[in-house]
Amino acid sequence: MTHLIDIVLLTFLVATAIAIVRLNSLFAVVMLFGIYSLITAGVFIALDAVDVAFTEAAVGAGISTVLMLGTLALVGHRQAPQQHSRALPLTVVVITGVVLLWGTADMPRFGDPEAPVHQHVAPRYIQDSPAEVGVPNMVTSVLASYRGFDTLGETAVVFTAGVAVLVLLGRRRRQHRDPGSSGD
Repeated sequence: MTHLIDIVLLTFLVATAIAIVRLNSLFAVVMLFGIYSLITAGVFIALDAVDVAFTEAAVGAGISTVLMLGTLALVGHRQAPQQHSRALPLTVVVITGVVLLWGTADMPRFGDPEAPVHQHVAPRYIQDSPAEVGVPNMVTSVLASYRGFDTLGETAVVFTAGVAVLVLLGRRRRQHRDPGSSGD
């Protein structure tokens, strides 16, 4: 049954990605990106990564969609006609995919108990985390304590990026106002 759910979710992801590439309406593309993020969150839930699913839903479907809708309010809803060939982007994507596949050739097999991650860090977290942190959930103890500065840094980066986008959008809106108007 779980394989059927995985196949359905991945089919929805592929169908959504194809629809995103084929559309010219930027509003529809933004909405489909939000749907894509929600489906991805469903994939993460199926993989028992609820914390990652929550982050994907909040950032991918929530904040990103709101920021893209705000951008569309300033730039319009239609994509400009393309003046260049599609060969260069396709070549870059294919080369990147080949390099990523090549990079995974040296990785240990999925779930291999002899993988380096299972020999050093994970056993220490599993043994010492309840006594050191006092939180029974392993993921929460790692994210909130051992990787607390990383999590704080990631939060600061996302917040700074959001503020920067809002500042840029506000500056653009002020530049497009008629200089003779009173601002009302």
